[in-house]
Amino acid sequence: MPRGRSDGLQQKHTVAFLFFVAFFLGFLYVYGGSIFGSQNSGSSALEYGRSLKRLGSSYLGAEDDNDGNRDESSASFKQGEGEANIFSKSFPVCDDRHSELIPCLDRHLIYQMRMKLDLSVMEHYERHCPPAERRYNCLIPPPSGYKVPIKWPQSRDEVWKANIPHTHLAHEKSDQNWMVEKGDKIMFPGGGTHFHYGADKYIASIANMLNFSNNNLNNEGRLRTVLDVGCGVASFGGYLLSSDIIAMSLAPNDVHQNQIQFALERGIPAYLGILGTKRLPYPSRSFELVHCSRCRIDWLQRDGILLLELDRLLRPGGYFAYSSPEAYAQDEENLKIWKEMSELVERMCWKIAAKRNQTVVWQKHGTNDCYMERGPDAHPPLCQSDDDPDAVWGVNMEACITRYSEHDNRAEGSGLAAWPARLTTPPPRLSDFGYSNEMFEKDTELWQRRVAKYWDLLSPKIASNTLRNIMDMKAYMGSFAAALIDKNVWVMNVVPHDGVNTLKLIYDRGLIGSTHDWCEAFSTYPRTYDLLHAWSIFSDVEKRGCSLEDLLIEMDRVLRPTGFVIIRDKQAVIDFVKKYLSALHWEAIDSVQDGDEVVFIIQKKLWLTSESFRDTE
Repeated sequence: MPRGRSDGLQQKHTVAFLFFVAFFLGFLYVYGGSIFGSQNSGSSALEYGRSLKRLGSSYLGAEDDNDGNRDESSASFKQGEGEANIFSKSFPVCDDRHSELIPCLDRHLIYQMRMKLDLSVMEHYERHCPPAERRYNCLIPPPSGYKVPIKWPQSRDEVWKANIPHTHLAHEKSDQNWMVEKGDKIMFPGGGTHFHYGADKYIASIANMLNFSNNNLNNEGRLRTVLDVGCGVASFGGYLLSSDIIAMSLAPNDVHQNQIQFALERGIPAYLGILGTKRLPYPSRSFELVHCSRCRIDWLQRDGILLLELDRLLRPGGYFAYSSPEAYAQDEENLKIWKEMSELVERMCWKIAAKRNQTVVWQKHGTNDCYMERGPDAHPPLCQSDDDPDAVWGVNMEACITRYSEHDNRAEGSGLAAWPARLTTPPPRLSDFGYSNEMFEKDTELWQRRVAKYWDLLSPKIASNTLRNIMDMKAYMGSFAAALIDKNVWVMNVVPHDGVNTLKLIYDRGLIGSTHDWCEAFSTYPRTYDLLHAWSIFSDVEKRGCSLEDLLIEMDRVLRPTGFVIIRDKQAVIDFVKKYLSALHWEAIDSVQDGDEVVFIIQKKLWLTSESFRDTE
């Protein structure tokens, strides 16, 4: 019948339409997370997102990880959220060209936002963080052929070339033994611009100049913390470690491609920074020695403001070791610089402790006496009495001399114990916070117990050499790091800038660290830390109204593939983080209650983008 034929045709059309709708909805379900989930994250995440894939039993990503669109309304946690409310999130993957993105040290951002910066004072190498609407809401992919890093101590001398595919320095500095390209590895012979024949010999020569026993620069434990300015690939700091000296190796993200990334890949403590216009993120009187070897810094600029920043950072009686043509060259220009520099440091109350060949070592005066003996119009002037020498985050440098505290002036020194007793001896600056020796000792004991428990939880997953670079995101007095002293690791102790500024206590224990604002990205390359310890950081960041998703993405950026995160926080935080495990390609390892807090152990999976994977086939 005509009607019957018409109904049958309509039914067929209806079935076909329903099949098409089902197919379309299925497509959105599978791919919607990676496409639509990035609409609020800026054009880069949307345009350059990448799919992931799995090969056999080797994890290279997850087909089922992106099973939900991003829900901005859930980017906070509330008391009482539990397992029943946990559901998956998704993040796109950044384009491969962003595999080395450092959000707050991104020169492309400077150009795009047309920032007016003074290049003569290195403002373009200082931190400039993107506004919220320009932040990358995507996961940073590893480079093509990425491998799990070589373990310490072997890593001091060699790294995988695929992990940092930059050989420019190997060719430019080949005559100075910075680094050498060899097959699929980059080798580090231990040389530098000034010490072609090895950092170890150079370090011993400085110790010999200062008449330290056995040519050991640690001076029987009295010299422990060092700042190496313009450190290159940090071989100087790497070779100090065997002498129980820990150096903060500092260099900018400049024309010397990826020097700090190489340092951290080697397992050597390092930080991206520049002597520009802002104070370095370290408290006053933190270092026994500052070192500069051919660091190409104009120390005379702006009334000596950069040397005065080093003066702020040096302990009473601390040393500045300077190896540069100005110290030995006899041409007219270098002689003029040497004369002016010598006059400046003399007015700063520094004296020459030793001078030999191409190196000079100045020593800072140990009390305020020399400052008081200068005339009233002396330059550089003393800093104002209300200046806080430990206020550093975003604070401009000043061309003035930081005087000693009453305690240091009376003690004619820092009053610190020699290393290793320094680690557990209550430091004199405890009194600056009203803390007692008993509080310090209890905190040390508490974190010894906590860290022992952490290692029990991690033990099924780690060997003695699995971890090397560790970051404590809220270090307080550094007791977490102190509890790890017998492990073959080093710890970047981070003290949030909006909390109690206890970083000077950490340095007084013979440890190192930095001030930071966790509403912003950290000054390091991607994939540079093996373990992140986050004690109440999520709770703190949420109270400030900052994005918790941004914090998770930043932690993922900093964390090496196969690395670990330890979160110690309230249950609501743990439940919140669990929503993102699949999207971040993180795996829950263990979770235990500890008093009012929960300890949550996570491991980051190793994944590659489909483009990177094709390059390895």
